[in-house]
Amino acid sequence: MNHGRFLPVGAALLAVLAACTPDRPQADLRLTGGSMLDGTGGDAVNADIAVTGDRIVFVGDASADGPPASDTLDVSGLVVTPGFIDMHSHAELGSDHGRDARAFLFQGITSVALGLDGGGIAEVAAQLAAWEEDGIGVNAFLFVGHNSVRAWVMGMEDRVPTAEELDEMRALVRQGMEEGAFGLSSGLFYLPGNYAETEEVIELNRVAAEYEGAIYDTHDRDLGAAYPPFGYLESIAEGIRIGEEVGTKVIFSHFNAQGAHNYGRAHEGAALIEAARARGVEVAGAHHSYTATQSNLRSYTIPGWAAVGGDTAMVRRFDDPDTVAVIDRQTREMLAIRGGAERLLFADQRPDLNGKTLQDVADELGMDAPATARHILREGNAAVMNLGLYDVENVRYLAQLDWMMTCTDGRDPGPTRPITHPRAFGSFTKKIRDLVLDERLVTLPHTVRSMTGLAADFLGWTDRGYLREGYAADITVLDLNAVDDMATYENPHQYSRGTVHVLVNGTFAVRDGEATMALPGRALVRGGKPFDGG
Repeated sequence: MNHGRFLPVGAALLAVLAACTPDRPQADLRLTGGSMLDGTGGDAVNADIAVTGDRIVFVGDASADGPPASDTLDVSGLVVTPGFIDMHSHAELGSDHGRDARAFLFQGITSVALGLDGGGIAEVAAQLAAWEEDGIGVNAFLFVGHNSVRAWVMGMEDRVPTAEELDEMRALVRQGMEEGAFGLSSGLFYLPGNYAETEEVIELNRVAAEYEGAIYDTHDRDLGAAYPPFGYLESIAEGIRIGEEVGTKVIFSHFNAQGAHNYGRAHEGAALIEAARARGVEVAGAHHSYTATQSNLRSYTIPGWAAVGGDTAMVRRFDDPDTVAVIDRQTREMLAIRGGAERLLFADQRPDLNGKTLQDVADELGMDAPATARHILREGNAAVMNLGLYDVENVRYLAQLDWMMTCTDGRDPGPTRPITHPRAFGSFTKKIRDLVLDERLVTLPHTVRSMTGLAADFLGWTDRGYLREGYAADITVLDLNAVDDMATYENPHQYSRGTVHVLVNGTFAVRDGEATMALPGRALVRGGKPFDGG
C-alpha cells in the first residue's frame, strides 16, 4: 500500500494559489491528516505539519492558516510522532554496513547515544567531524568513557590510580567534555572499570559536572549477575551517589534486574531511584523489552582478577594448573548465576561459534564449559548473548514508570554475524507491539513520550524531541495496523514493519516504507546543537 497519497487536484490548485500570497511562504513538505502525538504524553490530536529545510514551520490545521507546500503527503489514518531517541545504542555508524542506520530508522529512531558502557573515546571532536564528513543516517551524540580513559592511562591494572594518573584521567574527561561530550559514561561491570573504586569515578565525574547539563550514564557495577556479587541494590545506590555528590544528572543504562534470583525485583531498584528523585536528584533510566543481554565471553565466564594485566597475562594464568583450578571453580559459579552454559548463545563473527551455545561448543570439543571458555578466549574474546537473564514481569513493570526512557542497547553488526541480538532491529517496535497494542499495558502517548520528549528533556535539548514549530524536523510516521518487530533470536536481521515515513532533519530517510539511503543525520554536541567543526 502507498501511504504517500497526493491530495486531489482541487486542493493542489488552492495550495498553488496560496503560494502566491507573499505573507505565506511555501513550505517544502506538508503532512496532512495525521493523528499527532507531540511527545508530551498528551492524547493524540489531528494536525497537519509543515517542514521547510530542516525545521518544522507549522503545526495545526493547514486548511485554515497553514502554508502551502511543494510536496504534500496525506497521512490520514497514520500516527505522526517526533523521531525516536535511542538512549543507549551501539550503532556502527562508522562502518559501511551501519552508516545508513537502517536497522534503527525502520524502528522510527532518528537520534542515537553512543560512547556508552564506559567505552567512549576522549577524542570526541574527531569522531563528530568524521560523522559530519562521511554522513550518517541518524543524529548521533557521544559520551566520554571511564573505561577508555582508565585503560589509556593505567591499562588493565587492578589498583588505585596515583595522583598523577588521576590527573591524567581528569584531563582526558575534560578534553571530551570540551569537545562536546554529553557527560561521563561508565561500565563498572566491565574491565578495567570494575577495578575502580567509587571515589575514582566520582572524581572523574566531578570534571564532567563543571559543564552545564552534564550526565553520568552508567552500566552499573552489578545489575544482579556480577561476580563476585556487589549487590543489585548497592550498585544502584553507588550509581546515584556518583552523580549526586557532584551534581550531574544520572541515567542507568538498560535498567533492569538480572538473573532468575532477581525476577520480580525491579520495583526494589526503582524505589531507590524514586527516593533520589524525591530529594532532587535528576536520575532516570532506559530499557528495552528483550529478556536476553549481549556482552562478551570473558565478562560472563572469567573472574576479574584473572584478567588483570590484559589478555596475555590472563592466558599465562590459564597455563598454570593451580590457578586454573580456581578459575574453573569460579567460572562454574558465574555460569550458575547466568542460568548455565546452555544460556550463553554466541553472536560472534567466528562461524564455528556463531549461533551455538557455550554448551554446544563444549559438547563438540568434548570439554566441560570452563575449559571451553578458556579454549575460546585464547583466540580472543567473543560476543555472546545471555538468554533469559531479564524477567518479562520486570520489563512490564519498568515500562510503566514515568521516568523510564527507551533504548536498543544494540548494534547491526552486518552480514558477518548471522546470529546477533535482535534488539538492534526491533527494540522500539517491540515495545509498541507487545506492551501497547497487544497487551494494552501502557498507552501509546506514554510510550511515545518515553521515546521522544522525555529523553529530549533529560538531554537538555531545546529543539528536538517534540513536534513544535521551530523544532528540528525529526519525524516518524507509523501505521499501527502494520507495526511489528520481525527480528528474532533465530533470524535477527529483519527490519521492523509499520514505519511508513521517517524524516531526519527534514529529509526523508524512509519514505513509503522504503529506505531512501540518504544520510541526513547530524553529529550533535552537548545541548543538542549540530557540531560546527570547532
